[in-house]
Parts: sequence; C-alpha cells; structure tokens
Amino acid sequence: MRLFAAVTPSATALRHLAEHVRPVKDTGLRWSDAANWHVTVAFYGEVDDKKVPDLTARVARAAGRSRPMTLRLSGSGRFGAAVLWIGVHGDVEPLRRLAASAVAAGRRVGIERDPPRRFRPHVTVARSKGQSDLRPYVASLDTYDGPPWLATHLTLVRSHLGGSHRQQAVHEPLENFPLGPGSSPA
Repeated sequence: MRLFAAVTPSATALRHLAEHVRPVKDTGLRWSDAANWHVTVAFYGEVDDKKVPDLTARVARAAGRSRPMTLRLSGSGRFGAAVLWIGVHGDVEPLRRLAASAVAAGRRVGIERDPPRRFRPHVTVARSKGQSDLRPYVASLDTYDGPPWLATHLTLVRSHLGGSHRQQAVHEPLENFPLGPGSSPA
C-alpha cells in the first residue's frame, strides 16, 4: 500500500486557505481538494503489507518523541513547473526533527526513498497540467498569511491513487499519533 506520514492543519486553517485560494483557481492547474491538504513529513511510497505494523509502531514512537507545535500556512512557492505550494512557518525546527524521525522510521523497516530530499514544509495546493506557468499563481498567493494552529498529531495515511491524471488521490488516515511523550494513539 502507498503510505506517507503527515501533519494536518486545523479545520480553521484549511478553511482560511481555501477562501484565499478560491479567487486564484482557474482551469490552468489541477487544484487539490482542500480535504486532502496536509504537510507531508515522510513519504514511504509502496510499502509491503508485512512491514506496515512495524512502520506503524516506529511512526508512533517518532510522534511520541516530538511535541505539539504551533504552525502557520504562509507564502507560496513552486517545485519546478509541476507543483504549486503554500509554505509552513512557525515551529519549523521541531517539525523538521519530526520529519527526520518519521523518515528514519521508514529506513529502519527497510523503506529507502532514493534520493533523500531536503525537507521543505509545505501544503501542495495544485499541480500543473503540463506547460502551465506557475509564477503568476506564486505571485498571487505569496502574500498569504494564515492563522496559526497547534499541530497535535502525526497521521499515517494511505493514498489511493486515481485511475487517471484527472482523478485525485483519496487519502485514508490509518492511525493518528499524538505528539509528545506519554501520549497514546487517538
């Protein structure tokens, strides 16, 4: 199954972002459904079913070694000509450490992502349909500054890919793990 670990912004933060993105939306990009917006901290890709229990336990430990953190969606950017994103600010250093722990959890069960990428916290809001120029979208969203929210959980998510490029992936939360020591899964 295709898995990743993510922190999900609060409902208030997601609504605020959706309202800000609405006037910018057009048919030039494939816009992600707001229900799928999240901050990926570790992407595991296809994981053998036999490895899932061990991965789940290790992701839970990574969450337990972290702590709740105040984050805010702010600014925008792009990855090449393919991905339009909104940045994440606030307690980013604890978020980076959480991401490193979640990636290490995957490595410990034999999941290697090649090549390793530098963690850049963001929420993907749209993808290019081909040759769309993302710069005008980045410029339109660059001044975005959303409300702060308290990230309290790390979620292990299964991603069901759509049958075509037009269909969006469906994200199924498998487990929620509270951030911080002495916590038990939600």
